[in-house]
Amino acid sequence: MAILSSPSSRSPAPPPAPGRGSGSLASIRQALAHPMASYWLILVSSGLLLVLGTMMVLSASSVLGLADYDDPYFFVKRQVAFLGLGLVGAWVLSRRPLAWLRVLAWVVWFLAVVLLLLLFTPLGVEVNGNTNWVAIPGLDFFNIQPSELAKLAIVLWGADVLARKEPLLDQPRHLLVPFLPMVGVLVGLTLLGGDLGTAVVMAAIVFGILWMVGTPVRVLVVLGLAAAAGAAAMVVSSPNRVRRFVSFLNPSVDTEGVAMQPTLGVWALASGGWWGLGLGASRQKFGGLVEAHTDFVFAIIGEELGLVGTLTVLALFSVLGYAGLRVALRSDSTFCSMLAAGITAWFLSQALINLAVVLRLLPVMGVPLPFVSYGGASMLTNLAALGLLLACARHEPAARRLLARQRRGDPRPRMTAVIGSRRR
Repeated sequence: MAILSSPSSRSPAPPPAPGRGSGSLASIRQALAHPMASYWLILVSSGLLLVLGTMMVLSASSVLGLADYDDPYFFVKRQVAFLGLGLVGAWVLSRRPLAWLRVLAWVVWFLAVVLLLLLFTPLGVEVNGNTNWVAIPGLDFFNIQPSELAKLAIVLWGADVLARKEPLLDQPRHLLVPFLPMVGVLVGLTLLGGDLGTAVVMAAIVFGILWMVGTPVRVLVVLGLAAAAGAAAMVVSSPNRVRRFVSFLNPSVDTEGVAMQPTLGVWALASGGWWGLGLGASRQKFGGLVEAHTDFVFAIIGEELGLVGTLTVLALFSVLGYAGLRVALRSDSTFCSMLAAGITAWFLSQALINLAVVLRLLPVMGVPLPFVSYGGASMLTNLAALGLLLACARHEPAARRLLARQRRGDPRPRMTAVIGSRRR
């Protein structure tokens, strides 16, 4: 016979003792619950990427700097200068009110259009078959890449326009107009300059913003097919892109030409093993991998720091992407939600394209690795976008309340204790 006892007759079982795993998980949850968690995740992950990138630019460019400029520190000194200027700009943008940023959006859009039009004047400079640089008279040490500013214009201006039309976004006409035509001007001018890689990143930014605003899947599919058709047309219209695509499909074709960079990049990654050859010990930077400090810096990371170094880069971008998406989802401002989504799509899509090219998963596109590759224009715009993302993180509801209390000189929230019927 089974004997049933009432719940009151049983002695309560002791709670299970928390193990290390549960304690660590609880600590992580507690840290993520802090009002400024998103802000610090963005700041720390991007800061570590900047430190790693500066270190690897020094290592990867020292041989080229010594050979061409008789100064092994030539490139890293320029990188540090742009980094310092960009950090100041990021700090300023991160503390601007949202109304100020929304006014800035229109200034950036018009400035990007003007600079893109300058590509088709005598100031336009052709590099590797693409006219995507503007030479500034009297400033030989710095050329402007308008397509980098155009990416910033898309996220900032697009977030402002769609936020203004929020009550009407359930209608496709208001959702896509004027957003797509105005963005199409920036993408079209970039494509006319021949910069397909940057145009692909721009398309990813557009899709990130439209996804965040709740665009129907059928609309996104149609836009995706149109973008793919446009990219295919750009490939077949350029003999250089056709050669790159053919060498991607068959790596044994033209190993001394367009296939050389991807091949040497894979060799660099393979020779690094688990722990790498050691910082500064890369062999491919001695004249073989000519883009070692720019588009193929990830290959040098794998060669010198091994699999551990490459996984560290992936982990840092994963944290940055998680934090950016967290800001987009937690914000109570439509402008911040779409701005954060666009910037996150920018950083992650550009990083994925760069890594895929180095790993021979995509044809060569000439896209740098954000925060890591050498480049003044890309560094300045990436840091400007980072400042905007930090501004949105500071504008999360809980973070905004915490910062408001700190400005009033009251770091702790006021609490009222109630005992019985007495309040104190």
